[in-house]
Amino acid sequence: MSKSIIAHGKTTNEAVEKGLKELKVSKDMVEIKTIEDGEKRSFYSILTPRVVKVELTVKENIKKEEEKSDNSKNRNPEKRAGNQNIEEINQAAERLKNFLKAFLKEDIDYEVKIENFEIYVDINGENVNYLIGYRGETINSLQIILSAISNRGLSEKIRLYLDIAGYRSKRTKTLEDLADKIAKTVIRTGKAITLEPMTAYERKIIHTRLQSQNKIKTFSKGEEPYRKIIVALNND
Repeated sequence: MSKSIIAHGKTTNEAVEKGLKELKVSKDMVEIKTIEDGEKRSFYSILTPRVVKVELTVKENIKKEEEKSDNSKNRNPEKRAGNQNIEEINQAAERLKNFLKAFLKEDIDYEVKIENFEIYVDINGENVNYLIGYRGETINSLQIILSAISNRGLSEKIRLYLDIAGYRSKRTKTLEDLADKIAKTVIRTGKAITLEPMTAYERKIIHTRLQSQNKIKTFSKGEEPYRKIIVALNND
């Protein structure tokens, strides 16, 4: 059964935005029906506050498409080939080196290397925690910036991985341990568990860790930055 909510606002757009935020979905994922239009008011109600009511209903096929998409990624997490033009990749690596040289302090070391047509950036030094941020918010933002710099003007996207002071490897271990615990709980109780919102990088770690588990399945729902992983029994 599709999920529906009633949202209120001073304008139709405001009501719709509130509803989308509550459902944590994008506008193309819902059907919108205006229940009460604030413009259509009688003379006697002209002094009352204007309220627009809209009904938002999540489309029937959204959940199935999400599960199919994410399960496909789960079975083939490394399916996408990415850019394999080594000349473009070398040019991208040089752009990154020039940017990091100007961006980072002199006492911070960095390395940009190419492996299997992918770029790996490793940053180390004293007091680099500010580049990681709370729960990795800064390092995730920095990776987006570096990816944009490396992919500027290229024919196909290059995969880039950023690590700072070993944060990624530590975070990977934490998420893998979490995935194992969640899987055991789901198998024991039979109830699905929804994890907190994660980045695409972190969701991939969970999906990959649990892809060999026959008794459970993983899929994601919601829109960035609120997209979450659901771990459930595999009844297929």
